[in-house]
Amino acid sequence: MTAKIIDGTAIAEKIRAEVAAEVKQRVDANLTVPGLATVLVGENPASQAYVRSKHKACAEVGIRSVGLELPATTSQSEVEEHVKKLNDDPTIHGILVQLPLPTGFDEEKILSAVDLRKDVDGFHPINIGRLAQKGRDPLFTPATPTGVMYLLYQQLSSLEGLNAVVLGRSNIVGMPTTLLLIRANATVTLCHSHSKDLPSICRQADVLVAAIGRTEMVRKDWVKPGAIVIDVGINRVEDPSKPRGYRLVGDVAFKEVKEIAGAITPVPGGVGPMTIAMLLKNTLKAAILAEL
Repeated sequence: MTAKIIDGTAIAEKIRAEVAAEVKQRVDANLTVPGLATVLVGENPASQAYVRSKHKACAEVGIRSVGLELPATTSQSEVEEHVKKLNDDPTIHGILVQLPLPTGFDEEKILSAVDLRKDVDGFHPINIGRLAQKGRDPLFTPATPTGVMYLLYQQLSSLEGLNAVVLGRSNIVGMPTTLLLIRANATVTLCHSHSKDLPSICRQADVLVAAIGRTEMVRKDWVKPGAIVIDVGINRVEDPSKPRGYRLVGDVAFKEVKEIAGAITPVPGGVGPMTIAMLLKNTLKAAILAEL
């Protein structure tokens, strides 16, 4: 059996086209153009690249974006003050604080400073708290986990009763993905570095989400035949044959796992494009909420 390849790039392009069409409708109706502000502290090259890609995506769908770049020497209180000024700006509907922040910053305090209605990254403690509780709904959910769920629903009409395993418990991916799967009525096992016999746990999964940050850690004998495998990992592997001297691979050994899985996301071209697509959707939603 060879797995169906889940084309995240194509799915994300469709979402972006839908967002662009809705933004155009707003412009034609003389409604407010959605606005996104990014806050980047420090000079982390990866973070700088992520922020650039987000601004480029905004421009392509007609969303207005502004970038605030602050040196790592900026104080905690100054960063919070900048966030509060963006809260008060009616042309800004979404605020994204690029993570991780440099060492020494209180991440929770800065994320808490973001207006809940502008928390398009879905990391405000109240939004995460609502996500974790029955009977409560967050205004926004984090982009990457939301993208993971979107891809799963492209393959399955329901996740109810399925066994789902999440590898990795980060605040950005693993934990919120687990909470979203629970909301979908899956039976979820969250694994981490202290979990015992990971291969055995993973082999029970109808849905396996790998977000552990280890190059090709998930092997063929870890996967239940026919399982859906979502690979969130992005790892660099040296490859002199490539123009940049490296290639990107996931947390899953793609070539061997695709021979047993029912469906699988590639790296690149799987979850990655979905993250920005979900951010664009959240920013549009924030603009609509601002009018209510």
